[in-house]
Amino acid sequence: MTLSLPLWIGGRAVAGTSVITRENPARPTEIVGQVAAGDAALTAEAIGAAHAAAGPWAATPVSDRTRLVRDAIEAASAANPERARLLASELGKVVTDALGELGFAAALARYAAPLAERLCADVVVEDDEGRLVIVQEPFGVVAAITPWNAPVILASLKVVPALMTGNTMVLKPSPLAPLAVTEFLSAVAAGLPDGVLNIVNGGADVGEALVSDPRVAKVTFTGGLVTARSIASTAAKRVTPTVMELGGNDAAIFLRDAEYTEDMYIRAVFGAFLTSGQVCMATKRIFVPRERHDEFVAGFTAAAATALKVGDPLAAESTMGPVVTRDHQERLHALIASAEAAGGVLHRIGDVEIPDADGYWVHPAVVTGLADDHPLVADEQFGPVVPILAYDTEDEVIERANAVEQSLASSVWSTDEAHAQAVARRLDVGFTFLNCANRAGTSLRAPFGGRGLSGHGREFGEAGIAEYLQTHAINYPNAIRTGTARGNAYPVPA
Repeated sequence: MTLSLPLWIGGRAVAGTSVITRENPARPTEIVGQVAAGDAALTAEAIGAAHAAAGPWAATPVSDRTRLVRDAIEAASAANPERARLLASELGKVVTDALGELGFAAALARYAAPLAERLCADVVVEDDEGRLVIVQEPFGVVAAITPWNAPVILASLKVVPALMTGNTMVLKPSPLAPLAVTEFLSAVAAGLPDGVLNIVNGGADVGEALVSDPRVAKVTFTGGLVTARSIASTAAKRVTPTVMELGGNDAAIFLRDAEYTEDMYIRAVFGAFLTSGQVCMATKRIFVPRERHDEFVAGFTAAAATALKVGDPLAAESTMGPVVTRDHQERLHALIASAEAAGGVLHRIGDVEIPDADGYWVHPAVVTGLADDHPLVADEQFGPVVPILAYDTEDEVIERANAVEQSLASSVWSTDEAHAQAVARRLDVGFTFLNCANRAGTSLRAPFGGRGLSGHGREFGEAGIAEYLQTHAINYPNAIRTGTARGNAYPVPA
């Protein structure tokens, strides 16, 4: 029987007005399941439920809120082993990675709970100038729109801090991977007061209804630039604040004093090819010293041939599955053809046997010999094909690494930490990994986000929790208290 999931609105399962069906990218004729899809009216109903719940939830003591969220996530996580197979089947992410992703929500909740309690506390300053109380308050209803490539992680990064800080939420998952995240978050929502967390699947009409509703006080989005511009335009009409993470064309810079060992190459391979390269913080461009170029290509491809086991995402031995859709596969194949036509040299990795020729498979590869203005270099390819580029001087490579508009993350590779730190400080990005990239270099404590067309705002760390709080300052100057200041006086330090 095909899995069929409802919407979750106001503490109950709700039938939609249509359905979204998801196939298996490894075997496209296999239907994994379907979710109910909403429309503008059901979206308004979900916002109404969140709005009604916002006052009581904000008034709930922060210690109780954090406990309720943490306990609901822990309870929902009991089904993660089975849910990992669902996530692997709908997305093509290998099942071991899917299980790790599903465990992220509980880890984040445990980390965030004490921070949320501290950040929600009033700040009181009593000195010669007077008494200042800075109150931390939630926004109210938060609209969250999340992508397909890490659906549970990227939803959790919004749900956990928003709810713990006293906001309520309506979340719209991506239609390309809606099953596991809807099942998981519906189970979480069932453990919370009605209306605190609502899930509405759907297309652009649901997103537009979410962002344009005057009851929505903040919008948080992870995804592509085209959608981001549409959201920003709609939000601007009401000056609704936003948090946006929009991907990046992430550069990996291997310095002359990098270690150039098999272990380094393995880390570099996973930095580029986890989830078939479909990760915002994955390495998208690799820069190596010109005199090391051929050595690096040989070492990287040899390590990749060992580390990458392309196969059925449900097989425990697989480390790379297909890409998410046929359109994405065809776009990547066209990009490879364009690179070869421009004089690039394609280096296929290993002797990969594709399990099913009809699946959305892309043979992992690197390309050498391209100019920086070729689309494979200049744009975020979001797939398992990465350019390797030679450089001559550090000033040159830093300039080239910075010469993109999507400035999310980067990595610097060196045996000299001080040298690596100095180079990292010159990179115009929001996050830099040292001697690693991608998942291995993240930290729950480290704020993550981009610059420029990679977005604004932060997730992870204290900054990611503080995004969902706004300050209310209550000030009583001593000069007013004692009647020694005129009503038109300028403030001066005591």
